[in-house]
Amino acid sequence: MSAFSVGLLGCGPWGRLILRDLVALGADVHVWSISDDSREAARLGGARSVRESVRKLPDCEGFVIATATTHHAASIEAVADRNVPIFVEKPLCADADEAVRLVALCGEHLFVMDKWRYHNGVLCLAELARSGVLGQIVGMHTTRIGYADNHHDVDAAWILAPHDLSIALEVLGGLGSLLAAQGHVDGRGKVRSLAATIGGDSIPWHTMQLSDRSPIERREVHVVGTEGTAFLAGGYATEVEIRRGSVLERRSFEINMPLADELAVFVRHLRGGPAPRSSATEGAAIVRLIASARSVIGADG
Repeated sequence: MSAFSVGLLGCGPWGRLILRDLVALGADVHVWSISDDSREAARLGGARSVRESVRKLPDCEGFVIATATTHHAASIEAVADRNVPIFVEKPLCADADEAVRLVALCGEHLFVMDKWRYHNGVLCLAELARSGVLGQIVGMHTTRIGYADNHHDVDAAWILAPHDLSIALEVLGGLGSLLAAQGHVDGRGKVRSLAATIGGDSIPWHTMQLSDRSPIERREVHVVGTEGTAFLAGGYATEVEIRRGSVLERRSFEINMPLADELAVFVRHLRGGPAPRSSATEGAAIVRLIASARSVIGADG
């Protein structure tokens, strides 16, 4: 593959992993970041150039957005006039009205980095759901709990829920509407735990449990069909368990690196290949559902 250029906005802890993978894919990466530490990390990570202004970034074939969640919208808007594909870390943004504006502004040029849609275990579940092995799919349970407080601009709803809602897109084929929500909101208005049910509109139901205040870490997906169920035990599992009556089957899959894989899809898209899995419209639907759940449980914003 001939040399190609990608702009990267943001080079914090996650942005550095994105830089690593883009460089490994052969990209000339031009980085904009706000802090001295992140700019130095970009230089050490192999960036072709590091700029202190977005406007000083050279012409690029595409852009990846890895700024803080509350800066996603402004970062997208800063490069939207370049008229090239943009790949933004999940969530698309943290405001439902902003999400609508971003879809209108960028249209088919904007995509969301939903890495779980590239996870081989999730892809195995999606294949099982489509194949009829489990019968008609009636619903899905997801659990995403642990103890962390790594994001100071947003809370557990904005950080954790996009993962499970994107899994619903991949496995169930769409998103319904919010049917119910309960949760724990702390004294600062931050969501610490959330339980929500989504469904309707001919989409199977999806119950989602998430928390960043659990002493036990769990990442689970459980797909329910009329003839059987399928279970993925976490991001590092190597098999899906399928239960049909008294019969237990284990279907193995190869462990992959979803971040590297989604970036590889984006890079191929820049060279004329298929688009990444999550469109801006799907990203906006996820933002709308999270905003609705936050409103129901009384969270700020």
